[in-house]
Amino acid sequence: MKKLIIILIALIAYSTQAFADKVSFTASAPDAVVVGDQFRLSYTVTTQKVKDFRAPSIKGFDVLMGPSRSQQSSTQIVNGNVTSTSSITFTYILMANTAGEYTIGGASIVADGNQMVSNSVKIKVLPQDQNGNGGQGGSSAHSSSGTSVSDQDLFITATASKTNVFEQEAFVLTYKIYTRESNLQLNNAKLPDFKGFHSQEIEMTTNARWTPEHYRGRNYYTTVYRQFVLFPQQSGKLYIDPAQFQMTIGKPVQSDDPFDAFFNGGSNVIEIKKSIATPKIAINVSPLPAGKPADFSGGVGEFTVSSSINSKELKTNDAITIKLVISGTGNLKLISNPEIKFPEDFEVYDPKVDNQVRLTREGLTGNRVIEYLAIPRHAGTYKIPGVSFSYFDIRSKSYKTLKTEEYVVNIEKGAGNADQVIANFTNKEDLKVLGEDIRYIKQNEVTLQPKGSFFYGSMSYWLFYIIPALAFIIFFIIYRKQAAENANVAKVRTKKANKVATKRMKLAGKLLSENKKDAFYDEVLKALWGYISDKLNIPVSRLSKDNVEEKLRNHGVSDELIKEFLDALNECEFARFAPGDESQAMDKVYSSSLVVMSKMENSIKH
Repeated sequence: MKKLIIILIALIAYSTQAFADKVSFTASAPDAVVVGDQFRLSYTVTTQKVKDFRAPSIKGFDVLMGPSRSQQSSTQIVNGNVTSTSSITFTYILMANTAGEYTIGGASIVADGNQMVSNSVKIKVLPQDQNGNGGQGGSSAHSSSGTSVSDQDLFITATASKTNVFEQEAFVLTYKIYTRESNLQLNNAKLPDFKGFHSQEIEMTTNARWTPEHYRGRNYYTTVYRQFVLFPQQSGKLYIDPAQFQMTIGKPVQSDDPFDAFFNGGSNVIEIKKSIATPKIAINVSPLPAGKPADFSGGVGEFTVSSSINSKELKTNDAITIKLVISGTGNLKLISNPEIKFPEDFEVYDPKVDNQVRLTREGLTGNRVIEYLAIPRHAGTYKIPGVSFSYFDIRSKSYKTLKTEEYVVNIEKGAGNADQVIANFTNKEDLKVLGEDIRYIKQNEVTLQPKGSFFYGSMSYWLFYIIPALAFIIFFIIYRKQAAENANVAKVRTKKANKVATKRMKLAGKLLSENKKDAFYDEVLKALWGYISDKLNIPVSRLSKDNVEEKLRNHGVSDELIKEFLDALNECEFARFAPGDESQAMDKVYSSSLVVMSKMENSIKH
C-alpha cells in the first residue's frame, strides 16, 4: 500500500511539473488555398486553464463553422520519466472567396491567469483554373485523365533573374518543376555546362517543399529543383543551353480486374516515361565601360575595403603583417589581389588569401581577407603607402576607387641577423670585424731573397697583379650588365614567368593528389593567367579572353597555339562543373595546362 501511495505521489509531482512548463498559444492554417476551398484555422493553447478566448477579425473568408472547442491530454512514462501534456484547440472552418494574399491577426486568451496573444497567419488565395476546375477541393491540382501526361500537366522552367547584365555581374538561374500529377519521380537530369559563365550552385534543402502556385491560368504544385549564381566571363550574347530531364509518372487508370476493384479501389497504376527539356535562354552581356582605372581589380558589385597592421614599432627581422579586408557582394572570388608597395629594403612574401563568403542571389557576399607579410632588414623610418582598390559599382554603373590609410613604421636595430631568417638574403649593412684584428708577430727564422730573384719582379710577380685586375674588370662589366638587366623590371619579370608558373603548377599537382577540386582549378587558372601576365608584362586585371588573343599575336604566337591556350582556360573553368569522372577531368586539365605553357615558353618573342 505504501509503495502504491509513493507511486501516486510521484505521478502527481511529475504531472505538476509538466503542467508548470511554459504555456504556448499558436495559430495554424495552410499557406495557400484556391478560391472556393474550405480549410481549417486552428488556435491551440497548451493548458486547460483557459478563459476569455477572443478571435480576430477574419476578412476575405466566409466562416462556415466555429469556433469549435476540443480538448486533448496525454501521459507518457519513458524510462521512469513521466511526461504529461494537455491542450485546448479552437477550430474554424473557413472558405476562400477572392484571390489575393491575406493576413489573419492573432487571437487572445487568458491561460493560467496570463493574457496571451497567438501568432498571425498569412494565407495566399489562388484563383480557380480558367477551365473551371477550381471550387471545393480545388486546392489540389489534378491532371487530365488518360494514359499520357501533357506538357501542360508537367513541365520544368528555367528562368534567369536578369537577362541584361554587365560582364562579371551576378544573376540567378532557377530550375522549377510544375506538376498536376501526384505520383512523380525524377530519374535523370542533365544540366548545361554554362559555357561562358563562372557558376556556383546555391545549396538547397534535402527534401523538396511543394507549394501551390497559380501559373498561366492553372494551379500547380511547384518546387525549386536547382539554383545557380552565374557570372558572365565575356561580353556579347551568351546562351544557356536547354537542360534535359527524364521523369516517371505513376498514372491511375480504371481496371476491369475484380481484384484491382477490391484491393485498389477499381484502379490500376501504370508508369509513364516523359522527357522534358527547358527552353534556351539568351543573356545579353554588356562589356564594362571604357575608362577602367589602372589598378582595376576585376571586381563587379558593391564593395568596401579596410586595412590593419600588426605593429608600427618593430625591430629588424621582425615580421610586418598588413591585413586587407575586401567586404561586400559581387564576384569576390574572381577579383585580383591589390598590391602593397613595400619599401625596397623589405623582403616581401606571397600574400595569404582567405575567402569568407556565402552564396546569395546577388552573388558572393562576405569578406576576402588578404594578409601581406614583409620583413624589414635595416633600421629606419619607412612609409608604407595605402592600398588602392578599384571596382565597377553595379548600382551606379561606374568605376569607384577606394584607398586605405598609409602606415609609417619605425624600425629599430634588432639583435638577430638577416641570414638567420633567410639564408640567401644579402645583407646590405657594413661588415663588422668579428675576429682579432691584430696578429701575433711571427718569431720563426725568416729567409730573405734579393730584389729581382725568384718571385719579386718576376713574371709570376706581375701576373699576381695583372690577373686579379683583369678579373676585376671582367666582373665589373658583368655586374654592370646584370644591374642594367635587373633595372629593367619587365625583363626580369619575363624571365621569371616560367619559374613562377612551375611553382604554381607544383602546388596544383599537390591539390590534385589530395582531390581538392575547387582549390586545384583556382590554382591552375592563376598559373595560366599569371604566366601570360608575366610574359607580356601586363597586369592580370587588364587581361581578358577578348584581348589576350591580340596581345599574344603581337608577340609572334601562332593562331593555333593561341587557340590551344584559350581552350586550356575554358577547359579549366568548365571542368569543375562538368558531369562524369572528376579525377579524370582534373588530370586532363593539369596535363593540357603544362603542355600549353611549355609551348608558349618557346613561342613568345620580345
